[in-house]
Amino acid sequence: MKSLGLDVGTKTIGVAVSDALGWTAQGLTTIRREEGQEEKDFDALATIISENEISAIVVGLPKNMNGTIGPSGEACQAFAEELKTRTGLPVHLWDERLTTVAAEKMLIGADVSRKKRKKVIDKMAAVMILQGYLDRT
Repeated sequence: MKSLGLDVGTKTIGVAVSDALGWTAQGLTTIRREEGQEEKDFDALATIISENEISAIVVGLPKNMNGTIGPSGEACQAFAEELKTRTGLPVHLWDERLTTVAAEKMLIGADVSRKKRKKVIDKMAAVMILQGYLDRT
């Protein structure tokens, strides 16, 4: 039973997938987003879901540090609802506070150059979202 982890932003969607047993998360790709081209995003995700035999989706929910939901969080909630409608799969929201910061620190610790970090940061954040979810279930 594979799960898909998503770090949904306005410019990119970081994508991670779990192993078949649901123990570990691996970074898969980063989808580049274009304003007004949401169909492309959902088409790309549909392909990933089909190719990887995904049975559940975890979408990172950006909350404010005080736990409230701001505009970014509301956009992610709407994205998650649309994904659930389109795929028919269970979609779970996962608190993603500080995942991008943690991913950045991990990459810096691994001595990854700034240019390379920029290319993989969203995918790494998706891994951290999905791994956090897998560890708690």
